[in-house]
Amino acid sequence: MRIQINHATTYTYDPPANGAIQVLRLTPGNHDGQYVVRWRIDVSENCRLRAHQDAFGNITHSFAVDGPLSTLTVLVEGEVETQDTSGVVRGVKERFPPSLFLRETDLTAPDAELRAFADTATAAVEEPGRLPLLHALMDAVADTMTYDADPTHASTTAGESFALKRGVCQDFAHIFIACCRHLGVPARYVSGYLVGDGAAPGSGAGHQAGHAWAEAYVEDLGWVGFDCTNRQCPTEAYVRLAIGLDYLGAAPVRGNRYGGGDEQLSVALKVDQSSRQIQG
Repeated sequence: MRIQINHATTYTYDPPANGAIQVLRLTPGNHDGQYVVRWRIDVSENCRLRAHQDAFGNITHSFAVDGPLSTLTVLVEGEVETQDTSGVVRGVKERFPPSLFLRETDLTAPDAELRAFADTATAAVEEPGRLPLLHALMDAVADTMTYDADPTHASTTAGESFALKRGVCQDFAHIFIACCRHLGVPARYVSGYLVGDGAAPGSGAGHQAGHAWAEAYVEDLGWVGFDCTNRQCPTEAYVRLAIGLDYLGAAPVRGNRYGGGDEQLSVALKVDQSSRQIQG
């Protein structure tokens, strides 16, 4: 599948800000099942984008702009060719052993309720190996949680969203990761895009600021993706951007502003199957 992405993030400052610094993890990499045909990042203000790779190997850009700033827009646009790998991630240079991804974070620490949920969700799995256990856990999270953008925010923990039984794709991923780590399975957070992103949110469909899922480590297979929001392993409709221990390590956009008053954020996102498809 060839996927076309147009993603604009706009900040409005009132009164104007004195300046801003941003870190972007908005550039996909090439690996088995994913090839970047073209990609560009534009910033509305005159600045220099500095490209590097972070500790996890994510392609990262940073910039600083001076004010006064009334608005600041970051636009990414491009096309990516994808193939279905049944969620298995191959062709990525891993910088850390899987065991690093057993590490708890504030956003993914499993409380007593989450630990009990993970144990119950996987207790009846009779098939050997990790893969059946992880599919059972994904189904249990999907059965238990309701997609709802209102009650949670970027700093909501897995335990908090699970207590509400509501949240967005970020929360679903954090819950799955917390449960995996409790069960002794390395797991990590993934940010990216899904065809249909930008539609009105509803029962797992449409994500206004991009999508998120988790990857868990399975012996003899490697890293495998699990999208609890949509109850499936990633297909050719997914574009993988960045990984981290949790949202904070893989957030598409993070930054700070200096001075100014209220800050308003708006996102315009469209992820569609391109009309220029691979001929086969």
